[in-house]
Amino acid sequence: MKAKKIILASNSPRRRELLAGLDIDFEVKVLPDIDESFPDGLSVDEVPQFIAKAKADAYLDMIDADTLVITADTVVVLDDEILGKPADDDDARRMLHKLSGRTHQVITGVCLTAHDKQSVFAVNTDVTFKAFTEEEIEYYVDRYHPLDKAGAYGIQEWIGHIGVTALNGSYFNVMGLPVQRIYTEMQKF
Repeated sequence: MKAKKIILASNSPRRRELLAGLDIDFEVKVLPDIDESFPDGLSVDEVPQFIAKAKADAYLDMIDADTLVITADTVVVLDDEILGKPADDDDARRMLHKLSGRTHQVITGVCLTAHDKQSVFAVNTDVTFKAFTEEEIEYYVDRYHPLDKAGAYGIQEWIGHIGVTALNGSYFNVMGLPVQRIYTEMQKF
């Protein structure tokens, strides 16, 4: 991959940190106002891949033969419902109450786009939380303000430390970037 200029198309500090863990050089470039809506009728499994590809397509004019763009979208799914980023603290509390004592899925769709090739895939991870007390939810929302996180939580934060009782799949996927799978897919380029 040393021959490629790699662009991470994400504002997420967690994604930057995770990609840096692969010891590859990359730059961050984020285009404003990319539409992240999706058509009705998509299954929850298809949504993150659809959005990751839509983000990638916005960069097509910038991609030359030496460029690889990485885009991603992460969703939290419980009972076939996507729990996106909470609108406010009350919405975050509502989501955490729903996730409390349950197993949910975290799905990250990724799109790797080069001049002549595109790879779109998703990684799924099951996360089980203990039953949270009201005080634990209040503490987390008041202290961490998880409004920028799908499902209103960051697994790497306090709520993940005290709440995750089981994890089936990639921890890094839950943080927002399945770096092991990205590494494997990048080797194919």
